[in-house]
Amino acid sequence: MRLDKLLAHAGYGTRKEVKELIKKRFVTVDKKVITKNNQHVQPDQQEIKVKGEVVHYQKYIYIMLHKPPNYLSATKDQRDKTVLDLIPDTYLHYHLFPVGRLDKDTEGLLLLTNDGQFNHALTSPKRNVFKTYFAKVDGKVTETHIKQFEKGIVLDDGYKTKPAYLEIEKSNTISEITLSISEGKFHQVKRMFRAIGMEVIYLKRTHIGELALDETLALGEMRLLNDRELEYLFMKTGQERGR
Repeated sequence: MRLDKLLAHAGYGTRKEVKELIKKRFVTVDKKVITKNNQHVQPDQQEIKVKGEVVHYQKYIYIMLHKPPNYLSATKDQRDKTVLDLIPDTYLHYHLFPVGRLDKDTEGLLLLTNDGQFNHALTSPKRNVFKTYFAKVDGKVTETHIKQFEKGIVLDDGYKTKPAYLEIEKSNTISEITLSISEGKFHQVKRMFRAIGMEVIYLKRTHIGELALDETLALGEMRLLNDRELEYLFMKTGQERGR
C-alpha cells in the first residue's frame, strides 16, 4: 500500500498534508526516514511512525450508534442532520456510512462502517438477518395480529411481507410490542401496523440478529464493536474477518 494513502486513511491529513509530512522527514518506516510519498509499505509487518508516534492502521472500522430521533441515516443532507454528525471527527477520515437505515424519527441500534461488503451482506434479505424493534402502537394488539404477522402483511403498495414475529408486551388502547422482521422496506414496521388499522407512535430498534444495543450508550453515543460482536456478525454474514 502506498505510504501517503495509508497515512491519509489513518487520519494524518489529506494526501497533500501527508506529502508535506514526508517531505519534512517526519515519517519513518522501520526506523528509516522516508522521503518518497509513493513508497509501498506493509502496515501489518512494518513499523511506521509519524513524529515518533506509531501509526496504528486499521483498514475497516465498525461502530455501534444509539441513534436518537431527528437524525437521518445518511452521509449528508442539505437540510437535516445525519448520523455522521454524531461521530467524533477522529473517525470521519474512514468515510463511514450507515448499515441499512432507520427512519428519521426512529431510535436505537444503528451500525456504521466503511466496509461495503459487510454492509451489503448484513442488509441483504437473502441472509435472513432479523432486526428486532420495540414499539408503542395506538391500538389494542391481540393474538389474532400475531398470526397475521406470521403469515405476512400486505402493505399499501400490494407487497406481501415475509413472515414477521410479533410479541405483545402490553395490550391496551396503547399497546407495547416487539417485532422481528428480516426485511427493510421503506417505513416497513409503521406500514405493517397501518395495514391493520393502527399507528406506531414510538419505535426503537433493539437488535440486529442477536447483536443487542448496548444500553449503557445514551442517545447519540457510539462505541466500536468488540471482538465478540464482530465474530458473530461475520459468522452471520458468511464472511471471513480480516480478509
